[in-house]
Amino acid sequence: MALGVDDINLTDWEFWARPLEERQRAFSVLREREGLAFFEESDLVTLPRGPGYYAVVTHADVTEASRRPADFCSGRGAVNIPDLPPEMNEYFGSLISMDDPRHSRIRRIVSRAFSPRMIQQLERQVATAAAGIVSEVRAGGSGDFVADVAARLPLKIICDMMGVPEQHYQTVLDASTLILAGNDPELVVQNNYEEITLNMRVAGQTLYDIVGDLSGRRRADPTDDLTSALVNANIDGESLTDQELGSFFILLLVAGNETTRNAIAHGLHLLTTNPDQRALLLDDFDARIPDAVEEIVRYAAPVIWMRRTATRDTMLNEHHVKAGDKLILYYWSANRDETVFRDPERFDITRHPNPHLGFGGPGPHFCLGAHLARWEITLMLRELFTQLPTIRTVGEPDRLLSDFINGIKHLRYEI
Repeated sequence: MALGVDDINLTDWEFWARPLEERQRAFSVLREREGLAFFEESDLVTLPRGPGYYAVVTHADVTEASRRPADFCSGRGAVNIPDLPPEMNEYFGSLISMDDPRHSRIRRIVSRAFSPRMIQQLERQVATAAAGIVSEVRAGGSGDFVADVAARLPLKIICDMMGVPEQHYQTVLDASTLILAGNDPELVVQNNYEEITLNMRVAGQTLYDIVGDLSGRRRADPTDDLTSALVNANIDGESLTDQELGSFFILLLVAGNETTRNAIAHGLHLLTTNPDQRALLLDDFDARIPDAVEEIVRYAAPVIWMRRTATRDTMLNEHHVKAGDKLILYYWSANRDETVFRDPERFDITRHPNPHLGFGGPGPHFCLGAHLARWEITLMLRELFTQLPTIRTVGEPDRLLSDFINGIKHLRYEI
């Protein structure tokens, strides 16, 4: 029996628990339909039920909505489908949930802090950290690739970059994992939205307290870390407030940690289950790794979607959109659009060009940390295949039950 649009419900958690192949087929059906599919929102109990949302699933539509921030804004909620209080949007969204002129002001301050000198320093730190992590695995690991490798590198880099002491590493990891826990039974009480919301707030406050203490010390005694650069930045008389710094810190830790660790985990699994692509990569690693990283990010799409809200009645390509409509931009679907990617379900490290949207679409919200993420994936794969040339994943990944993050919780491996 053919799958129809009426058989698909992106709001239902059961949909996100289905095998990947079934979800991929569902999004293929949505891409083929005329017009934007509309879905009702969940009844969260803790919030008034929202008006529903449109699923934006094609590469062309996601790209067009991304490049028109004046028509499709982020400030009413970018990382959540329900309408949250403004302070909650900024608490967990920071730059992601802002519009101009405030967005450009803060992004300018943050971008200035990423000086060429700091980028060079970060690149050296990534190389050293990746080598050390893989060396420890070679000496003996737990057998869980996420815990032993994928989660450790981005966590260390983000914390070192911000100047967070090592004693807080596990706290940061636990908090960021909880914020993006979705409806996963290993991490939360399923469908208990009051408890899930409370856990998110507690985790967010934990991270906020860490940076609050750190920023106070860096104002009095600056060092060469990113926190010092941010708290002491002054561009045309502008600087970050404590609230802005705290929300940016949460964004950096959660986005920089979770998404990169999932890309690394997906990367090794894809190179294990596609031995022809692994052989191709190892035949000329330096030449092929740039395209391989792009293909990993395309295929994995660690962030499944972001939200935009229409600011006026307008057109999105051939679709009529009304002011106030919620649009969910499904990057995961756009990265498999048959009109853009030939044989999109094939993992192909020679794919070129590869205009994926794994770091977001064009426009002001393109991922600020894309360069760092690419570098971390590159150097970790280099160290893995240099020190542990036979490393491979075993069995299927234990996937996170989430409609937002394409996460891997556990991944067995052998060397």
